[in-house]
Amino acid sequence: MAAVKLMDYDKALELFEPVLGFEVHVELNTRTKMFSDAPNPANEEYHSAEPNTLIAPVDLGLPGSLPVVNATAIRSSISLGLMLGCSIAESCRFARKNYFYPDMGKNYQISQYDEPIAYEGSVEIELEDGTLVSIPVERAHMEEDAGKLTHMGSTGRIQGAEYSLVDYNRAGVPLVEIVTKPIFGAEHRAPEYAKAYIEAIRDIAKALGISEARLERGNLRCDANVSLRPRGQEKLGTRTETKNVNSMRSVERAVRYEIQRQAAILADGGTITQETRHWHEDTGVTSPGRPKSDADDYRYFPEPDLVPVQPSRELVEELRAVLPEQPVARRRRLKAEWGFTDQEYQDVRNGGLVEVVEATVAAGASPASARKWWTGEITRIANATEREATDLVTPADVAALQELVDAGTLTDKLARQVLEGVIAGEGTPQEVVDARGLAVVSDDGALIAAIDEALAAQPDVMAKIKNGKVQAAGAIIGAVMKAMRGQADAARVGELILERAAQ
Repeated sequence: MAAVKLMDYDKALELFEPVLGFEVHVELNTRTKMFSDAPNPANEEYHSAEPNTLIAPVDLGLPGSLPVVNATAIRSSISLGLMLGCSIAESCRFARKNYFYPDMGKNYQISQYDEPIAYEGSVEIELEDGTLVSIPVERAHMEEDAGKLTHMGSTGRIQGAEYSLVDYNRAGVPLVEIVTKPIFGAEHRAPEYAKAYIEAIRDIAKALGISEARLERGNLRCDANVSLRPRGQEKLGTRTETKNVNSMRSVERAVRYEIQRQAAILADGGTITQETRHWHEDTGVTSPGRPKSDADDYRYFPEPDLVPVQPSRELVEELRAVLPEQPVARRRRLKAEWGFTDQEYQDVRNGGLVEVVEATVAAGASPASARKWWTGEITRIANATEREATDLVTPADVAALQELVDAGTLTDKLARQVLEGVIAGEGTPQEVVDARGLAVVSDDGALIAAIDEALAAQPDVMAKIKNGKVQAAGAIIGAVMKAMRGQADAARVGELILERAAQ
């Protein structure tokens, strides 16, 4: 790929005003697809299915097959629209969006065009310093996902691929696409706006329980629109739409890169091409995709096989009444209740661990200990084994483990061994302690015997302690801990040594 000229970020912001926009696709985790009874791979139960095993005739557009709307997906879409502060349409309809692509067997996508299920809302996001910003939402509309292409070759990309494989499992997965209005005023914090907005949508979807919302799996996908206009100009610049952004860090980096790339082109007198661009995580750059189509190119027309969706006002109010707390408000409440510093809470939030820390506290652990385990040892093991921290152990087990530490049954070092046993499937923390014999030795008689043995091996240490060199006891404490295989309370061993010295 040819080198691309970039302008210094601060210089770019001196010359141009960035205008942002986001299109976020949320895969709903209903048991079946949007218009068929095929199992939905966005549901955790079916995530690991073999390619092309979760398909029905309607997903492929086979002759004689007719779509039927998933009622649960309608309810989920309404709930999401309400959390976005949107008005819910009294009547809306599906439309055919016509385009050819190998992973779209019908050559059209059932979507919504001029009649979305939800419209005119806003989302409050929180920046890292606590600043609150309202992001305007134009619409949230329902549609079906396309299949998935896997390009076979040395790079895994379409360029230079030897051939491509298509998996239709994802075809027909229920989606809600959330489209913002143009976002002004982000200025130097544009990348941070992008990250915070995607986090907000993820947190809302997870709070509602309507999506797994995992970016790395494609449950949540963001297309980031960026345009620049010279300072003082009213007319908006030409935008690009960066696709394939599958992590919070990538969203930030992609927005920053596009600002620098577009600024360099405009400053040299060039023009920006309205196009989709692909984000490359390995190199940190975007590359051209295809010219961005306008609505006319898709030849939208009402889907003839589906009647309009007309949610009753009673249903809308029923769903509104059970909405969860808004994530931003919840975060602020939990941070205050837990007594965390900004950095402590940010560590939990960045790790996607707010829910499990909350559950661990509810199970009886202190907020500080819950944070320590989840952001520390559990995350370390997860990173080392390339697994999700929340898949390793339950909040109840972490609370039970901490209870054993608080009771003096385990030291921190022993507790880490017990944690490893729990993760390995050896049972509950207490069962691992019993099976491995890891409890702290609380019998003073056994400790005194070990102390006497260590003193016999180092006879000069007691004299040093009696002469006021208390720190010399560290050598005996170390020897006792080694002899007891770490199953002694170092503080209690120290107390017993000083008692011996006072005799």
